[in-house]
Amino acid sequence: MRQEFISTQQRGLRTELLPYQLYQKAKRFGMWDPQDIDFSQDREDYAAMTEEQKNETLGRIAGFLGGEEAVTLDLLPLIMVIAKQGRLEEEMFLTTFLFEEAKHTEFFRLAVDEIGEKRDLSQFHGDVYKKIFHDILPTALNRLLTDESPEALAEASTVYNMFVEGVLAETGYYAFYEGLNKAGVMPGLMKGIGYLKTDEARHISYGTFLLQRLICEHPHVHDVIVKKMAELAPLATQLYQGVDPERKASAYGVRVEEVQQFAKKQLAVRMEVLARAKGQTMEELYKQTRAAVDL
Repeated sequence: MRQEFISTQQRGLRTELLPYQLYQKAKRFGMWDPQDIDFSQDREDYAAMTEEQKNETLGRIAGFLGGEEAVTLDLLPLIMVIAKQGRLEEEMFLTTFLFEEAKHTEFFRLAVDEIGEKRDLSQFHGDVYKKIFHDILPTALNRLLTDESPEALAEASTVYNMFVEGVLAETGYYAFYEGLNKAGVMPGLMKGIGYLKTDEARHISYGTFLLQRLICEHPHVHDVIVKKMAELAPLATQLYQGVDPERKASAYGVRVEEVQQFAKKQLAVRMEVLARAKGQTMEELYKQTRAAVDL
């Protein structure tokens, strides 16, 4: 039973908290509409591609499309736990998560439809991809329906925010920019991906904050996060090894080794940031994250 309403109390909303600041940023920078993007040049560019280039482009789109749908479907348990804990400012920002993940799903499906592609894109989802998005992600998030412990919450955010968004999605953006963007093709797709990167940056910032908060409150949680990331790390390398492991570069000249190195760098960066939370007080964390928002 609810005991009291936070927003009616004298303290009101904690506007200094990072999640509240991210909520404000989401209102200012997240209001883009996939329906407003012009895909007419993309249609021409796609028609002029070789079959290999088409498959590469569709493979990357299929990866994002399935991934965005997965997080849209799997996100609710995380929101529910934060709501039950009465963390209103965090829940306010998390409401934008669900809206944005749904919009990202719409964007990639719209891109496929606009270029006139009718194939079943699930053919591009290999075994490693299915292991991540059909098993690991839903299992970690749905665990929160029956287990609201700090360990379960940390594992869910590690899989979702640190790995799926912070490593896989960021690496996927890198591959898009190194391929299509440098080739000067598919401007509508690349415009939308620019919006996505901005949205996902806010999501990753919150996930980092959430995990840092959990580490401050429960120091042993850091070990849970390290263990889970160690389990996930090899999957990133396998996912980005390309369709043909013998090939050194993609159809658009994107070197497989460079993509894999980018993924490893993202992993290292995420863990380095989280390690700094060890030994911090909540006051120090709030001060640090507020400074990051100001920057």
